This record gives sequence, C-alpha cells and structure tokens, in this order.
Amino acid sequence: MKMGKKEIKKENEVLTDEEIEKKVVLPKGNQVLGVVESRLGFGRMNVICSDKKIRVCRVPGRYKRKIWIREGDVVIVEPWPYQGEKKGDIIHKFRPIEVDWLRRKGYLKELEEFMV
Repeated sequence: MKMGKKEIKKENEVLTDEEIEKKVVLPKGNQVLGVVESRLGFGRMNVICSDKKIRVCRVPGRYKRKIWIREGDVVIVEPWPYQGEKKGDIIHKFRPIEVDWLRRKGYLKELEEFMV
C-alpha cells in the first residue's frame, strides 16, 4: 500500500460550444464587459469597458482571494450607482476558453483592439 501519493488524472477534455455556453456568465442589467488595461495597486485597476469608458475598478472583498486578475484579462464590470461613469467593481473574470467563445459569438467586437 502506497502512502502519501495522490493519483491525479488530468485529461485534456475538449468542451463543445453547448457545454461552454451553459457555463459562461454574461453581463446582466447595467453590467458591461471590459479588458484590464493596467493595475494601479491596492486592488485597483484601469478597465476599458465595452461602452467606451475607462473606469477605475476594484475587486470587492468577497472576491479578493477567489479572482486573480492581470493585465489583458476580460472581466465583467458592474458600475457603481454613484460615480458609475468613472468607477466600478469587477465581479467576474473569464477563462481563456470562455474568452475564445465570446470572441467567436461576437460579444467582444468593441474590445478587440484593446485585447492582448
């Protein structure tokens, strides 16, 4: 009997468009898609949003340790009720396979020039 070793199997699954479509979170209400332009420090970053506005966004406390964001990531931004033209919260980060799906479905047309 082997002790201390875990057997981990990672298979390269190929997800179909239907499976990805079920998992992808899309913006609702006043939420918009955005691309992280630069990190400012202290949990804040500049995000270029699909409504052609640049917002200073933060990651709320409930997501701080769950979402790790870098420049060029595609995110969902929820503008603040007050100063919503300038500030917002990042509530979701898309994975690369989801970004590819969004690009193919045409959701990222406004943001193509800003993506890395």
